[in-house]
Amino acid sequence: MTTSGALDHSKLAAAVALRDRVLAEVGKVYIGGEDVPLLILAAMLARGHVLLEGVPGLAKTTLAKAMAQATGCAFRRIQFTPDLLPADITGTYIFNQKIHEFELRRGPLFAQIVLADEINRAPAKTQSALLEAMQERQVTIEGATQPLPEPFLVLATQNPVEQEGVYLLPEAQIDRFLVRIQLEYPSAADEARMLQTYDKPVPAVASAVTVDELLGFAASVDAVHVEEKLMQYIVRLVQATRTHPRVALGASPRASLALMRQSKAWALLQGRDYVTPDDVRRMLRPVLEHRVMVTTDAAIEGVTSAAVVKDVAVRTRLSDAQPGVTAPKPDVVIPDPDAQG
Repeated sequence: MTTSGALDHSKLAAAVALRDRVLAEVGKVYIGGEDVPLLILAAMLARGHVLLEGVPGLAKTTLAKAMAQATGCAFRRIQFTPDLLPADITGTYIFNQKIHEFELRRGPLFAQIVLADEINRAPAKTQSALLEAMQERQVTIEGATQPLPEPFLVLATQNPVEQEGVYLLPEAQIDRFLVRIQLEYPSAADEARMLQTYDKPVPAVASAVTVDELLGFAASVDAVHVEEKLMQYIVRLVQATRTHPRVALGASPRASLALMRQSKAWALLQGRDYVTPDDVRRMLRPVLEHRVMVTTDAAIEGVTSAAVVKDVAVRTRLSDAQPGVTAPKPDVVIPDPDAQG
């Protein structure tokens, strides 16, 4: 595959150096491997939002704070609760008795990395307050539009729906997240390392990049080349989720854009100015799984969205990616035991 030549060697080397510095800083406080922070960093460069899902106690909050510190971004945390109001997130106008005027008191959304902790513990009305911010990078307070700072990343944590006191996120809001990362329990070695370091002083996480430099790397994502045939491959993958017999709601066109942009950011962090099929396949699960809703019958039988995406990846071939060619309809998918639970 040929490169576009839009990014020179020094820029690509700088992207790799950025990756290594950020991962090294985050690794000082977050124990759990480099895949998760690397996916978050790629999403930041792709100007997307991240949904972290997993049981409590997996250091999701620690990870979010470390990512903000390592990237030099202003950080705010919102603890979502059933009584949280939209104004608690966006802010409101408060009467200042000293000057006898109303002045805007900005909410925690006015930060560069916003941790929406346990986002599915708040009702849909409050969750919907994030929709404008996530999509338009702005909020409207009493009719006045307020721009949000750049970069702007919502890093939301979500507890499994089987737990008490949680709500299902609306499909429109789920679709706003560029990637969803499923956090698993740590390995025995990682958990032992946690015990060994728990009572020791917490290392300071230094800024590995300035905000202006980070925005420059985000702009470089646009210059990463994607072959037309690879674009057709992305389209076929996404369309295959819509025609799958076990799917009630397939991925939207926003998913195609998300898959291409996340793949470009991932390629840049690998030191390449072009996207490979492996990049697309590597980003398939985090970009598509949360956008696919299986049918009721499939869910009863134990079929998950992860199993559907895996089936789509196996059945959709790059060699078939041609303009005007639709994806084949798959047979009944076999539940994937590794993807359940």
